[in-house]
Order: sequence, then C-alpha cells, then structure tokens
Amino acid sequence: MKTQKKILGIVGIRSGSTELKDKNIKLLGNKPLVGWILSAAKKSKYINRLIVSTDSKKYKKIAEKYKAEVPFLRSKKLSKSTSDEIDFIKDLLENLKQKENYVPDIVVRMLATVPFQKTKDIDNLIRHILQNRYDSSVIITKAKQHPKKALKIIKQDKKYLVSYITNKGEDVGKKLNRQKHVVDNQAYFRSNVIACKLKVIKKFDSLTSNKTGYLLIQNKDTVDIDNIDDFRYAQFLYQKNYKNKKT
Repeated sequence: MKTQKKILGIVGIRSGSTELKDKNIKLLGNKPLVGWILSAAKKSKYINRLIVSTDSKKYKKIAEKYKAEVPFLRSKKLSKSTSDEIDFIKDLLENLKQKENYVPDIVVRMLATVPFQKTKDIDNLIRHILQNRYDSSVIITKAKQHPKKALKIIKQDKKYLVSYITNKGEDVGKKLNRQKHVVDNQAYFRSNVIACKLKVIKKFDSLTSNKTGYLLIQNKDTVDIDNIDDFRYAQFLYQKNYKNKKT
C-alpha cells in the first residue's frame, strides 16, 4: 500500500530516569536501547519522518546516529518524571507547525523501553489507520497476570491487604479470575506502539479515541524495561533471539 500521507514517528527519551539510570541509552547487545526502536522504525514502509524528543544533548547525538531527527531539545518542564506524555507530543507538533509548517496526517508513538518491536507489526498497525478502519490503534499483548489478581494495602486502624479491584479483604483469598477459560474476560496490556490520526490528539487530548483498534501480538518475547530486572530479562532475550542476527 502506497501513501502520500505524512506519517510521523515519535520516540521520547527524557534523561533523568531514577530506577535504571540512563535506561534509554543503556547498551543492550550491540546497540543503545533507543537504537533498537529507531532501527525498526527506519525500516517502516510508511513512516516518512522520524523524530526523537529529548531534553539531553548526549541523547540527541545518539538518536542522530540512528538517523532520527532531533530538531530541538524538549524543555525541562516537559521532561519531569511526572510530566504527561501527551504534553510533550503536543508541544513537538506545535513547534513543527510554527517553525516548519509541517503538520502530519498520522502520528506513531513508540518507546525506547520496548526494544524488540518488529517493523512488520508497526506497519500493520499503521495500515489500520490508512485503511480508515480506525482513527487510532494500539499494539497489545495478553496480560501475563490478570488485573483481578492485583492487591493493595489500605490503612484504617491497622494496615490491611485488600483486592485492588473490590477493596475487600475477603476477596484476597478468592479465585476471582478464570482467564484461561473465559475468553471475554481476557486482559491485555499495551505493547507500547500507538498510531493515530492527528484529529484524535486535538479532539481527545490523547493518542487514542473512544473507538480504538488493536493489533494483538505474542508476548513471549516482549519486555517493557523500567528497572534492572526488566533489563536483565531483555539481555536474556537478546542472547536467545538476536545475538547472531543482523538487526
């Protein structure tokens, strides 16, 4: 499928991560972490502009090595651990419009912390938008643990353990979920590529609308890196699946 539409890939890599220092550029095999998703995105049939948003000059140089653009540095205000992702994306889009008169038709948001994304999955997701099947669509995987199994601690006269969903202690010991046997009860998590039409961002202040499509992929080799344990698992997957392959 050929397209004349302007399709912008965005990867955000702020500095200052606390649980795993400099995780976005931490070396995984033969590449810094961000290099994995940038390499996959550059092979896309549809992404015709790839921009990295970062607050770091060091990160900027690394991104440019992988042929991504970094037209300007992100402000510190939008680079805090509490900053909302949609805010830096809107800021980037506004800057591109004001400084270059560039307005994309489709935005594809990708994360450095999910390194083993496949180009074919990214392109299949974009096709959902190009074919007007959806205004927004997300790559997802089956949840390894169902949300109904989540617990939390509440404080009353003492600290108590309760179900995260029902807030009841009695439900901690109950088998609330039969995920394997009830298809309609299956839970999913984002595999962290989202594609959307520009109008979705303007209307919903979000990358997704109320009628969002999905592309379901296998989760056996997926990892979203947030801490050292996640990174070690990514290293295991690299040794298993990627060490002797050209990437």
